[in-house]
Amino acid sequence: MADGKQRNRGVCPPDGGWGWMVVLSCFMVTVCTRAVTRCISIFFLEFQAEFGADYSATAWIHSLVDCTTMLCAPVGSLVSNRWSCRVSVVAGGLLSSCGLLLSSFSSSLVVLYFSMGALTGLGFALCYTPSIAMVGCYFKQRKALAYGVALSGSGIGIFVLAPVVQLFIELYSWRGALLVLSAFVANLCVCGALLRPITLLEEEEEENMKEVAGDRSQGNVLTPAATDISKEPSLQLLEETPPTQVPRRRCFNSCFLSSKEYRFLLLPDFVFFAVSLVFMASGCSIPFVYLVPYALSSGVSHQHAAFLMSILGIIDIVGNITVGWLTDRRCVKPYRLACYSFAIAMEGLCCLLVPLLHSFPLLVPFAVLYGYFDGAYVALIPVVTSDVVGAPYLSSALGVVYFLHAIPYLLSPPIGGWLVDITQSYSATFFLSSATLLASAIILFTAVTVRNWCRHSRGQKAQDPPPEPV
Repeated sequence: MADGKQRNRGVCPPDGGWGWMVVLSCFMVTVCTRAVTRCISIFFLEFQAEFGADYSATAWIHSLVDCTTMLCAPVGSLVSNRWSCRVSVVAGGLLSSCGLLLSSFSSSLVVLYFSMGALTGLGFALCYTPSIAMVGCYFKQRKALAYGVALSGSGIGIFVLAPVVQLFIELYSWRGALLVLSAFVANLCVCGALLRPITLLEEEEEENMKEVAGDRSQGNVLTPAATDISKEPSLQLLEETPPTQVPRRRCFNSCFLSSKEYRFLLLPDFVFFAVSLVFMASGCSIPFVYLVPYALSSGVSHQHAAFLMSILGIIDIVGNITVGWLTDRRCVKPYRLACYSFAIAMEGLCCLLVPLLHSFPLLVPFAVLYGYFDGAYVALIPVVTSDVVGAPYLSSALGVVYFLHAIPYLLSPPIGGWLVDITQSYSATFFLSSATLLASAIILFTAVTVRNWCRHSRGQKAQDPPPEPV
C-alpha cells in the first residue's frame, strides 16, 4: 500500500534523465509528421503523370494533410487527456501508416484525398500535439532548449528525407516509395512507447486546493482567493471553483469536453495570443511555397533555387536550438513573449523586402534570416503557450493552438497563387505574407502593452489611501 501511494505522488519536472528520451521521441515524431508532410510535394509530378491531373488538383493532397493535422489537433489533446499521450501517439502511428499503405494502392486522386489527406493527416494529429505536450511535462528550467531540439526534427527531416524519397521514387516508383514511407512512419508507435507518463507535483497540489475550495463553497464560506482583489483577472478565472453542475452537464463534460481542461479559453492573454496566431499562420507558409517559383522567375537556376530551400531547412534547425537555449537564460526568460513577437516581426520584414531581391546572391540572405526566425518562433510556440495558460493546461491549449493553424494553412497558398495569377507577379503574394506577419506581431505587442498598463494602474490604485470621510 505504501508503494502504491509513493507511485501516485506527484514529482517536479526532472529537467533531464528520461526527459531526454522524451525529447528524442518528439524529435522523431516531428520528422515522421512534419517532414513527411513537406516531402509529399515530391510525388506531385508522379501523380500528375499517373492520373492525368493538373498541379492545382494534386496540390490539394498536401493542403489536406497539413489542414487535417492541425484541424484535428484538439482530438489528439482529447485522447491524451482521457487516456495518455502514449495511447494517442501509438494509435496515430498505426493510423498514419495505414493511410500511406492504402495510398500506395490508390487508383484515383479522390482515393488519395481520403487515404493520404484525411487518414494520414488524422494519424499525424494524434501524434503531434501529445508528444509536444509531454516534453513540457518533463522540463521546466530548460524547457525552451528541449523544445528547440525536439522541433528541429522538421528541418533535419526535410534536409535528409527529400533526396531519399526522390531516390526511392526512381528505384521503386511512387507506389513503392509510399510503401517505404508507410514502414518509416510506423516508427511513430515506437516513439509513443517512449512517452512514459508522469504526474507533476503542481497538478496534484492544484487538485487538493480545488477539493478544499469545493468543501468551503458547500458551507457558504468565501475562500481567500475570492476576496483577494490584488490577483490578476486571468488567474481568478483559473482558480474559481465552478458551481455545482446538474448531472446531465457533468455527464456531457466527462464524455466530451471538460470545462476544467478548457477554462484557459477565457483568459484575455490567450485570446490575444490566439488572434495573433491566426494572422501568423496566414503568412508563414507562403514563402515556403513560393520562394522557389519566385527565384525561377527571377532567372535563378533550378539547382540554386532548390538550394535556397536547403538553406531554409538547415538554418531553421539553428534557429530552433539557439533561440531555445537563449530564452532559457534567467535574464531572457521573462521576455519569451517579446522574443516570439520579435521573430514574427522580423519574418514580416524579410518578406517585405523579397520583391527587391532578383538574384541568387541576394536571395541567400533572405533564406538565412527567414529560416532562422522561422525556427525561432516554431520553438517558442509551445513555450509561450505554457507561459500563458500554465503547465496543467498545456496539452489542451496546444490542441487549440495548432487547430488555429488549420484554415490559414489550407487557404493561404491558394490565395497567394490567385494573387500571382491576377497581378502576374509574386510581389503581392509576399506583401500579403508580410502584412499578416507584421499584424500578428503588432497584436501581441499591443496586448502586452495594454496588460502592463492595466497592472500598473491597479497597482497605483491599491497604493492610494482611501478618501477621508467628509
